[in-house]
Parts: sequence; structure tokens; C-alpha cells
Amino acid sequence: MTVHNDSTTAKFMETIRKIKSYEEALGVLYWDLRTGAPRKGMDTRSEVIGALSGDMFKLSTSPELGEYLNELEQPAAQAQLSEIERKLVSETRKDYDRSVKIPPKLYQEYVVLSSQAESKWEEAKANNDYASFQPLLEKVIDYTQQFIDLWGPKATRYDTLLDQYEPGMTTAELDRVFGGLREQLVPLAAAIAASPHQPDTSFLRQNYDKQAQKKFSLFILNQMGYNFEAGRLDESVHPFATGLNPGDVRITTRYLEDDVTSALFGTIHEGGHALYEQNLMQELIGTTLCTGTSMGIHESQSRFWENVIGRSKPFWEQYFGKLQEQFPGQLDVSVEQFYRGINVVEPSLIRIEADELTYNLHIIIRYEIEKMIFNEGAKAADLPAIWNDKYKEYLGIVPPNNAEGVLQDVHWSGGAFGYFPSYSLGNMYAAQIADTMERELDGFWNLVGRGELLPIKEWLTERIYKYGKLKSPSELIQGISGKPLDPQHLVNYLERKYKDIYKL
Repeated sequence: MTVHNDSTTAKFMETIRKIKSYEEALGVLYWDLRTGAPRKGMDTRSEVIGALSGDMFKLSTSPELGEYLNELEQPAAQAQLSEIERKLVSETRKDYDRSVKIPPKLYQEYVVLSSQAESKWEEAKANNDYASFQPLLEKVIDYTQQFIDLWGPKATRYDTLLDQYEPGMTTAELDRVFGGLREQLVPLAAAIAASPHQPDTSFLRQNYDKQAQKKFSLFILNQMGYNFEAGRLDESVHPFATGLNPGDVRITTRYLEDDVTSALFGTIHEGGHALYEQNLMQELIGTTLCTGTSMGIHESQSRFWENVIGRSKPFWEQYFGKLQEQFPGQLDVSVEQFYRGINVVEPSLIRIEADELTYNLHIIIRYEIEKMIFNEGAKAADLPAIWNDKYKEYLGIVPPNNAEGVLQDVHWSGGAFGYFPSYSLGNMYAAQIADTMERELDGFWNLVGRGELLPIKEWLTERIYKYGKLKSPSELIQGISGKPLDPQHLVNYLERKYKDIYKL
């Protein structure tokens, strides 16, 4: 077979750029939908999103793209491709082989459904009305089950979903990792609960002016190196980040007037995602490699900035005075009291407001429920009761209503089953990355204590951000730390930090 490499490469790259253009347009539409689009237009908007997604899907499963891939996979063609082009061919092949099994009409129906389900979820959560959301969730689960059948189930049905967010991850591996975490974190949480040295958090629960919260959030993003010429901060029901391209990475947060920390840590978390997307190498722009390599690595960045940096003592030794200035007379405590207050460990109902330690138990609960849905056939109608039972078992508390229980997260409405484990994997990656950074970056904690956060951003850019999807999660963590992912780093970090705070 003759390989017309130059023209085939050009056509292949043109198709990839078109797919990326659709992705970017859809990203803006989704962002608008979640940040204040008029409610009356939502059904029509969902149809528009469905139509554009359908077109993008047809393009990404077209016979022409299949032919380009076949040609570019030939050894002679491979030899003429750049490193980026070769990686793009192999990643596109993976996506192509997966997507080509889904009929375009089925995919478009699913996109319309999930967009409607996300809007219905917002209403259902606000009104504590699971019954109105349940029929849509049933459909989302049903479509996902159909997709698993079409893709061909892996070792378990749920493995098929995990692989989309964390390539190569399996339930067997997660059972091992989460089992080890649970064994060590549950006793640590119990020892903390029994400690007589409980931090005071009463000062956090006052009425904190929303504009002042916003001003401080913008200030901290700036300190982190978030580029406002390439982004913006808005409000939404559930904080999120949207990376359209490195020049347009938007984040949202949620302000609670009776809690000075919720929006702040939500903003730092999303800012971590945004730093990743803003600092991808220019050569990847316009390609499908121009994004984070996996959800776990992406979460490692949001959790690193939010927790390792943002909840550390050196960070607040630098910034607490500036926070106090925003709220005169309201934060009349020492920096030590504030540090201990923002690191309190106690069982809570809401995942996004959970402390670092019990947060992982929130994730294990969702992981186990998702396994039950796809491996054991649990139904949407069963989920509120299953949810409440697991909260009682793992955290010793039961949600008083579904808004604070099964309805609290947006993920299932959008069909993002298999995503939740990424959050705990992110905590593990973050602890392992921090361990290396402490040794490699001279005076790491002194930099944090002086508010010199840019060298930290630069280190992460060089080791993680710039590569986008050029390197796999396992290649990145191995390259940084010299070894594969090891959850013991997270346990060591949590033990060291919380034994000090609780004087254990």
C-alpha cells in the first residue's frame, strides 16, 4: 500500500482541528448553561448541544478518519511523524475504536438527555425532589448500560467506565487501594474524634460579605499565577472549570454567606484545574492532546493547590492578615486557631465541603454505589436508601433529606459514572508529587510562607502541565517520583498533619 503521508497527515490534522473546534464551541454552551442561561431556553439549548455533539460524533467516527488512521499507523508513515503526531494517532485510535461502536443517533439522544438531566438535577436539588429526577437518572443509567454492551465489557462492566477517566484503572486495583486507605483512615478518624484537642470552628460561621469573599478569591487566584487575561471567575450551583484552550480557561465557585471558607477553597480547587489547562504547551493547541492526561492527574492539581498548599500553616502565616482585612472585626483569632479551624476533621454530609481525611470516605461510598449500579444491577429507585445506609456505615451520619444526600452531586445527571474515584486518586497523586517537590524544590515551604507561589507553578508546569496528554498518568508519576502510584504517601501526609493538629 502506498502511503501518501504528507497529504494524509494534513487531512488527519484538519479533521482533529475540526473536532477540537466543536469541543470548544460545546464547552462555551455548557459553561453558559451552568452560569446563568435563562431557564426558559434550556430545553432548546439542550437540543442545540445535542445537534452539535451529533455532528462532532459523526466526524470522530467517520470512515475517512478510520482510513487516515490505518495509513498513519503503517511503519513507514510512523517514521515520518513527529512525537506529537504519533501520540495523536494512538490516542485518536483509542477514541475511534470506542466511539465507532455507538450509533450516532443513540449518541445524540444521550447528549440531549444528559443535558436535560443536568438542568432537572439543579431544580430537583433546590427543591429536595428526588422523585422528579429519578426517571431521568434511570434513562441515563440505561443508556450507559447500552454503551457498555456496545463497547464490550472489560473484566467487570464498571471497569469499562473507569477506563474513560483513568486509563488502565480497574475495580480490582481500586478495591486494593481503597481497601488499604479505609483500613488506615478509619482508625485515624476515630482517634481524632476521641482527642480532647478539638479545634474551635465557631468563628467560621458568621455572616461574611459575599463581595469581600469574591475580592479575596480573586486575589488568591492571582497569587497562584492564574492568568485573568486567559480566564474569568463566575458563580454556579456546583463549582467547575472549563478549559476551552490555554487562552480561555474559565472557573466558577459558589459563595455561602455563612461560611468564609467554602467559596475560597472551591476557588483554589478550580484554580488548580485551571493552572493545568492554562499552561499546556503551545504545540498542542488545536489538537485533542490539549488537555489533562487523566481525571486523576487533573484532580491531583486541584487537590494539591486546595489542600497541600491552601490548607497549610505556612500559607496562612502569609495570607491570614490579608483575609482579616477583608472582614474587619470578624476573624478575631490567631493564625494558629484559623489553621486548626480550617483543618477540622468531622464526619459531614457534603463531599465538596468535607475535610481532607474523611473526603476519601465520601469517594469510597460513591465508588461502591456505582459498582452496585453497573455490576449488581442496583436501580435509580434504590439509590437514596443505599446512599443513606452507606453514610451511616462509613461516617456515622444519615442525610436528613435527599438534597444533602443522593442529590448533592451533578456527576450522575451528566452520565459521569466512573469519575468519582479520580478524586481520591488525585489525593494520592498529590501527596506523592508533594513528597518529591519538598525534596527537589529548594525551600519549598519557605516559598509558600513568603507567598512566592509562582516557582511552584513553574515546577508543576515543567513536570506535568505542559505535556497535556502526551504522557500517561503512570509515565508522569513515575517520571516525577521514580516509582508508580503508592497510596501510602497520602496516609503518611494525613497522619503527619493531623496528629500534629489534634496532638495525638
